Amino acid sequence: MRVTISQSTISGRVAAPSSKSYTLRGLMCAALASGQSEIERPLYADDTEAGCDVLKKIGVGIYEKGSSWIVSGGSFRRPDSELFCRNSAGTLRFMTAVCSLVPGTCRLTAGLSLSRRPIAPLVVALRQLGVNCTTEAGTALVTVEGGRLEGGTAELPGDISSQLVSALLFIAPRASQGMTIELTPPVESRPYIQMTLDCMKKFGIRVNHSPDYMKFTVKPQLYKPARYRAEGDWSSASYLLSLGALAGEVYVSNLNRDSLQADREISAFLSLMGADVKAGSDHVRAKKSALKALRADLSNCIDLLPTAAVLAAAAQGESILSGISRARLKESDRVAAVKEGLKGMGITVREEKDTMHITGGKPAGGIIDSKGDHRIAMAFSILGVLAGNTVIEGAECVSKTYPDFWKVLKSLGGEVVSDGQ
Repeated sequence: MRVTISQSTISGRVAAPSSKSYTLRGLMCAALASGQSEIERPLYADDTEAGCDVLKKIGVGIYEKGSSWIVSGGSFRRPDSELFCRNSAGTLRFMTAVCSLVPGTCRLTAGLSLSRRPIAPLVVALRQLGVNCTTEAGTALVTVEGGRLEGGTAELPGDISSQLVSALLFIAPRASQGMTIELTPPVESRPYIQMTLDCMKKFGIRVNHSPDYMKFTVKPQLYKPARYRAEGDWSSASYLLSLGALAGEVYVSNLNRDSLQADREISAFLSLMGADVKAGSDHVRAKKSALKALRADLSNCIDLLPTAAVLAAAAQGESILSGISRARLKESDRVAAVKEGLKGMGITVREEKDTMHITGGKPAGGIIDSKGDHRIAMAFSILGVLAGNTVIEGAECVSKTYPDFWKVLKSLGGEVVSDGQ
């Protein structure tokens, strides 16, 4: 699908969609709990639907009730077919670990974009725990021989993906001998590990960890059914608030100001850039402002790279974004995609291994290849609204986490035309 964006004035109120990260975490914990749990206000999107699909195939009951999902978990069966995780890295990684508890053989597959995203370190860690688990190099194919998980000690690198750590944490309480997880430094995306621990706590699980989050010790425990609400998504809100800061005024509700979500940093980044940002009791408001350059370490909030980059493109001076190397291993090589997109809109960009230098200016319209990456498509729509005459190719990719994005952008005054494909 191709979307054309004209210069627009943005104004309005919108509720942030529910968090993909919290929805998936709630699903995993509910699946591991014996009995019936309720996930309130889950996110309906490709990634969370992928999680539901594969859990159903291993015997987890999931059905809709109003604005909730009712999940009946605790007992798994061998699937009759492959577990296709679509393009959801969280689903693939979490389910690779969960399948160690499923009697028999599970074969997990995924979309092409996941073939370049790391899964091997998790497979190695599961083998350390006695799980017969294999993966094919250069693919997202994983085979797990599951059943009884004894536990023990597993080691993981702390700087590849927090999802690998979370995957082991989810199954640790079900290990008959308990589990110790040791990470090699540095530990990045720590807030996402904290989100996993927070979710597990709501389902009755206690995890001991070192102050630096390098070591986790989990005793054998039982997950308890729970009523769990997925809070609003700060990642999606980052695009909406940035739209307000560049092109009008936007009020975003359904946000927890005290959230553990790493991308809550967008509010701080906007303030540092001189944006008029105010938090009310039930919303955050961003208003059009003259922005100044930003210096920010994104190592704990790497998904904000595209958003921070397009803000920097419209700011005065040179912005320096560091801690970006892991962004090369997302749905796309986001460092390359951001650089290509900004240069195509007339912005000067200099890339280093772990740093991006962006000299702000007056972005011109351009044709943006989203690379099938939802965050690239949504971020560059912000510059499209500012510059006009901008085309986003592969615009349908937003369905991964924010299916209503283009509809919401129109409702806020964005002049958006789709080719309808």
